Amino acid sequence: MDLSKTALLVIDVQMAFVHRDEKNEPRSAPEAEGNIARLLSVFRQNAINIIHIHHHSRVEGSPFTAGLPGAAVQEFVAPAEGEAVYIKHVNSSFIDTTLEKDLRSHGIEHLVLCGATANHCVETTTRMAGNLGFDTYYVSDGVWAYGMIGPDGKSHNPEDVHSMTLSNMQGEFATVVTTQEILAQMR
Repeated sequence: MDLSKTALLVIDVQMAFVHRDEKNEPRSAPEAEGNIARLLSVFRQNAINIIHIHHHSRVEGSPFTAGLPGAAVQEFVAPAEGEAVYIKHVNSSFIDTTLEKDLRSHGIEHLVLCGATANHCVETTTRMAGNLGFDTYYVSDGVWAYGMIGPDGKSHNPEDVHSMTLSNMQGEFATVVTTQEILAQMR
């Protein structure tokens, strides 16, 4: 991976998820925020491109509505000066943004994705990145998932949702890696 052609995408690490966690809603990967912080630190130390994606929903009642507390960015991932920020209104970071055009104009070929949640915005952005031809790395321990109830009424625990997402990504849309594996590639 040519680091000069690489970008870290930090997706939707916003306060709405802290609010869910404060309600003790079960989730996977309690280490995710620490790993995202590690990735940010190393990418910053090495002056590698960092891109922040923030979700501002247009769905009435969404905690991600701009101006509501849930839409605020978690402090540990606050963008540093010079780091790009994109606002999206749907699950994919590529829809109705200039992200793809900007990545291509800067010669970015490799994307490392982390953030929230594993099976929503990070997965959707990863699928599109892979389809658009980017060499895409999905950081398995830099994302998390919450449990879900399927249309059949079956309950899926957070670990199973997370695992299925990793299974969906691997080999088809991205290379699934751990934080440590990405950091080792940067040495």
